[in-house]
Amino acid sequence: MSVLSGLIEALVSGRVEIVDLTAPLSDQTPILELPPEFGQTARFELEEISRYDDRGPAWYWNNFRTGEHTGTHFDAPAHWVTGKDGAAIDAVPLTSFVAPAVVLDVTAQVAADPDFLIEIDHLRAFEAEHGALPDGGWLLCRTGWSARTTQAEMINNTATGPSSPGMSADCARWVAEESPLQGIGVETVGTDAGAAHSFDPAFPCHSYLLGNGKYGLAQLQNLDRLPPTGAVVVAAPLRIVGGSGSPARVLALTER
Repeated sequence: MSVLSGLIEALVSGRVEIVDLTAPLSDQTPILELPPEFGQTARFELEEISRYDDRGPAWYWNNFRTGEHTGTHFDAPAHWVTGKDGAAIDAVPLTSFVAPAVVLDVTAQVAADPDFLIEIDHLRAFEAEHGALPDGGWLLCRTGWSARTTQAEMINNTATGPSSPGMSADCARWVAEESPLQGIGVETVGTDAGAAHSFDPAFPCHSYLLGNGKYGLAQLQNLDRLPPTGAVVVAAPLRIVGGSGSPARVLALTER
């Protein structure tokens, strides 16, 4: 049996399960919020073209409008100023779209502190228990934040600004410059913590990872259905010519 035939047989038999890590995309999908002096991303919008009527008697279809970084999305290096000479989304190698993944569970810490930050020591402790981080793989950060499905819950604004978990600047630098990973995936609306506007550098996950030719996946769901190691992620963005990123359908394959 060939490798691909074996995979199909495992999928049909249920020995390999497909888990959808993608948030539903609609006009209710939470979006990034920036200070009012900056340009803002668009909410997802559907505009009906026809629906089995005089505009098109046998077909239903829509136009849609959205931002590249709306909903579950893939950040290409060109998204950030540190990666401005790097790949746009249409130039990301195809091999990057199918990669191994590990899941770091920090839900207990985030439940106690919504501003909890993942540090290098957390990753070293993970490696001590589960083995080395995968070469060319994803670090998926399970925080429980995907249970927040409204704009207000996801952004979680406070008197000092957004409050949500993420990664410290030191940890982001280590992932970008020293780890074998190709990127990180998060449940929050973007890859950085809510308070990352005040970190040094500001928004370090964007700054370090994209500046080093690595990637980000944001607004993932169902990370609780994945094992700490052994999953394979299929992250398929649109092939937007010159795009900084794209909404993506992100799936995980896991063995039962």
